Amino acid sequence: MSLWTWAVAAYAAPGVDIACLDLQDAQNQNVPLLLWAAWAAAAGRSLDDDTLEAAADTARAWQDSAIAPLRAVRRTLKTRIPDMDDQARETVRTQVKALELQAERHLLDALEALTPVESGPARPVLPALIAATRQWSTVTPRVALALLADRLPA
Repeated sequence: MSLWTWAVAAYAAPGVDIACLDLQDAQNQNVPLLLWAAWAAAAGRSLDDDTLEAAADTARAWQDSAIAPLRAVRRTLKTRIPDMDDQARETVRTQVKALELQAERHLLDALEALTPVESGPARPVLPALIAATRQWSTVTPRVALALLADRLPA
């Protein structure tokens, strides 16, 4: 199963969206990177340090150049803005949201391309999430990662 297909299904599982938004907004984590690590573990794909580092670099490039700026515009357009027609604002917000999702999909495609082939049975998801987080930031939000790991479909 492709990473994109898996990520869409995983995000739709009960509570995964809330766990992901907490990791993104409160813990400053990169959700596509985390979903990639979870997918790789569940698919029996072993991620070495070089692959994790390359993945974090790729995620950071997409995050800084496209995803975060688009998200900021989308969030700004979420609230009513004086002197701006509400219908036009919402139309543009919807278009920006679609672009943000498209950028995240391109990031997931790039991460999938970095992933080694299956090399064994499924692995536990939590250690993979922790390893990805350590490449992303200096803080490892273990409780939030454990919550996501518990909510992801098997």
